[in-house]
Amino acid sequence: MTTGIVNTSSRLAALRRAMAERSIDAYIVPSEDAHQSEYIAACDGRRAFISGFTGSAGLAVVTHKEAALWTDGRYFLQASKELDTNWTLQKSGIAGVPSKEDWLNKVLEPNSKVGIDPKLVTLASARLLADSLKPASNSLVSVTENLVDVVWGADRPAFPMNPVKSLPLEFAGRRFEDKLQDVRDAIAKKGAWGFVVTGLDEICWVFNLRGNDIVCNPVFFAYALITLDSAILYIHESKLQPGVAEFLTGVEIRPYEQIFTDLKTQGKLQTEKKLWADSRCSLALQDALGGPHLLVEGRSPITNLKAIKNETEIQGFRNSHIRDAASLCQFFAWLENELVVENNTNITEVDAADKLEEFRSKREHFVGLSFDTISSTGANGSIIHYHPEVGACKIVSKDEMYLCDSGAQYLDGTTDVTRTHHFGTPTAFEVEAYTRVLKGHIQIDMAVFPAGTNGYVLDILARTSLWRAGLDFRHGTGHGVGHYLNVHEGPHGIGSRIAYNDVPLEKGMTVTNEPGYYEDGKFGIRIENVMILKDAPTSYDFSGKGSLGFEHVTVVPISTKLVDVKLLLEEERNWLNAYHMEVFEKVSPLLQDDALALNWLIKETKPI
Repeated sequence: MTTGIVNTSSRLAALRRAMAERSIDAYIVPSEDAHQSEYIAACDGRRAFISGFTGSAGLAVVTHKEAALWTDGRYFLQASKELDTNWTLQKSGIAGVPSKEDWLNKVLEPNSKVGIDPKLVTLASARLLADSLKPASNSLVSVTENLVDVVWGADRPAFPMNPVKSLPLEFAGRRFEDKLQDVRDAIAKKGAWGFVVTGLDEICWVFNLRGNDIVCNPVFFAYALITLDSAILYIHESKLQPGVAEFLTGVEIRPYEQIFTDLKTQGKLQTEKKLWADSRCSLALQDALGGPHLLVEGRSPITNLKAIKNETEIQGFRNSHIRDAASLCQFFAWLENELVVENNTNITEVDAADKLEEFRSKREHFVGLSFDTISSTGANGSIIHYHPEVGACKIVSKDEMYLCDSGAQYLDGTTDVTRTHHFGTPTAFEVEAYTRVLKGHIQIDMAVFPAGTNGYVLDILARTSLWRAGLDFRHGTGHGVGHYLNVHEGPHGIGSRIAYNDVPLEKGMTVTNEPGYYEDGKFGIRIENVMILKDAPTSYDFSGKGSLGFEHVTVVPISTKLVDVKLLLEEERNWLNAYHMEVFEKVSPLLQDDALALNWLIKETKPI
């Protein structure tokens, strides 16, 4: 979102006083919470509070004389608009921009202490930071009392205590007891005595529970400790809806914070085997256990189990996306009619987002949004993760590009879809850029590749047409999507992040297909579908290795008004026409009582 500039002078002054009282020379403020969540509860918005930057990704570092914020290319424009003069924006990934470690060693005197809340830093990050500081004789220090919380004081939002419910088997597809057994099998194979679960979506998935502690994410605050013969859920028991405790047969419920004292006890008892933890586990949990020698790190077994959807979840994705598509057709039909026919010049970006939510809310199994709607017109579309605010957003104009990236949570699936439209006359460059984005989208969708291929390899397919014109986009091509869970899900994805090179795509995984192009200060383009990995038989089967492809489950018309047909290959034009035929067949039955939306759907799915 873009909320304007906040004067952070008094906040920084108070933080520096707190640092001085504890003999800390620099203090690191991450974006994440104690569970390394991408999206966080209001009480965990420490980086936004201290810096004024509200994007979901970034890290702030404060010394007694300077303050710097690191973020990635998705947020360069937003951060430049939100940071005040106290801050230096460090554009991660740009040549010449130092890492936070190099920057600290440069600006600090030797033997300086760098403080961090151990609950908010992962084991891997803590090691890297500590090792990087040593050459300059600096050290990393755990500060158990969060200093931003000290500054925030009574104004800090309360810890969420929202109700937690069970997810019926008709939506989950598997009993939680069976999921626990899969985790225990992995623990035994690892040779560990147990596994500590810290990811909120992993806890939700394995126990078939859902909550509402983080906006748009059906998760709740908890830890879990799973051993070969026990399972403990650490949660404020008052949050459990009636019947949930009984539903969790064989699972012990203990207070949320007791995980730390229990690990301290177990660390003294378990002498033959180690506890398994994901490398994203917090430093505080390792400290509670008694040190790194009692821990074995490795990717959480739940991450991969959760990523590969079962048949019930896959069918839920298909069904929820069809219903979602009907709502989007209603929305775009309404918006076009208001702008073009009614000549309404009073619809704001927020008004449009609210109208879309209204359409979605009437659909079966609707729970809420899966993220804040990116309703952006003209220049705001070039802010990749823009979110409009009442009183600070633009009027939607038929003479500018309109980018809408939105999604919803349904009991049977999570949606994430982006469409870009122009309701007037687009420029030649807008049409060319849009067509090149579409070509990349189609090439990803049509891809067939040997089993074991990762998304790092496939990413170039989305960019080739853009690259040939000297264009590109500053974000990944695709991310996993949770099933009535977080809209961003790992460990896989499609993009240039080196981490994607380590994770092969597997049958049953979900992944988005969302290439784009952004002309700073003018417009943004993105076309996004959710896809499911499927078998894709080939003539020679890669010598028995097997082959995979994609099934798109998003069925929303793609604007043909913005397509330069001359730039499309014949196979790409055929794909687009076939896609629109599929869209009409699946979505039109849901729009029989809405003439405006049905007529719009008919118009938008005509072959080219």
